[in-house]
Amino acid sequence: MIPTIAWEGKQIRLVDQRRLPRETRWMVCRGIEEVIAAIRDMAIRGAPAIGVAAAMGLALGAQSIEDQEYETFREKFLGMACDMELTRPTAVNIRWAVERMKAIVDGMRDRAVDEIKEALKKESQDILERDIEINRRIGEYGLPLIPDRATILTHCNAGSLATGGYGTALGVIRAAHEAGKDIRVVVDETRPLLQGMRLTAFELLEEGIPFTVIVDSAAGYLMRMGKVDMVIIGADRIAANGDTANKIGSYQLAVLAKENRIPFYVAAPISTFDFTVKEGDQIPIEERDPNEVLTFAGQKLVPDGCHAFNPAFDLTPAAYISAIITEKGVIRPPFENRIRDLAEN
Repeated sequence: MIPTIAWEGKQIRLVDQRRLPRETRWMVCRGIEEVIAAIRDMAIRGAPAIGVAAAMGLALGAQSIEDQEYETFREKFLGMACDMELTRPTAVNIRWAVERMKAIVDGMRDRAVDEIKEALKKESQDILERDIEINRRIGEYGLPLIPDRATILTHCNAGSLATGGYGTALGVIRAAHEAGKDIRVVVDETRPLLQGMRLTAFELLEEGIPFTVIVDSAAGYLMRMGKVDMVIIGADRIAANGDTANKIGSYQLAVLAKENRIPFYVAAPISTFDFTVKEGDQIPIEERDPNEVLTFAGQKLVPDGCHAFNPAFDLTPAAYISAIITEKGVIRPPFENRIRDLAEN
């Protein structure tokens, strides 16, 4: 597995996922502005991964604040935190990470600024290490859901590249492969940026897990032909009732899975739950540059004058989800009360 992001001295090193699979190129971020740009431009993507990047970026930004007076330092740090939180609106992991880093600053009011800076860097590293551990636990809890022989369809990329390491949806698949189960994976291409075809296929090839890539519109046909046993996806935000925001195209897979009596699972850490949002319609959906749809590999595909609508995510109602796999266990319907219990524990 390629390490998605790491500290390299006083800088942050991350793999530029826009270059994969043809080239493994590392970006070095020397300031918070470069981390924000990497998140915004999707050099690093995936809800858990950008949560880690947000924490590291804020720790990096704190290093650049020269003021030694606490209130001045805090004011500048909170400005950075606000900029970071606005980078991508749908994935709640950024806000979760920002709040953790702000809590470090607020809890060290009587300490020297240099101590606060060191604590921020340590917390960001802890967030990375905990994310990897959490993903492995998600894999362990998801393992019993996978038959000894199964074909699993997945959408977008929810592997080690989308997290601190190991993966959420792909972490469950990895766990099944490591346990010796006879699995095959069907990988949606995931238009318009082809995260499935480029990134998930890359990870599966590296792991030696058998897979087949399909165009997004072929998924329903395969389900109807009985060639898919289950669907497992990740999530960018989960509402308190279980409604889930994930990569555009996830909702139609859930509808198709229900129509064909196929289990539809969501794998995500607790940090992806937004307990302040009662239902999915309250989740903001990021809209990205229409040129991502209108072009391919830098080449314009459509006649002049064409317009495009490019939502990055969609919403899957909880009624279409068979179970949500977390590091604390598998949550089954009815979700609302069980998610509330999860929040309280």
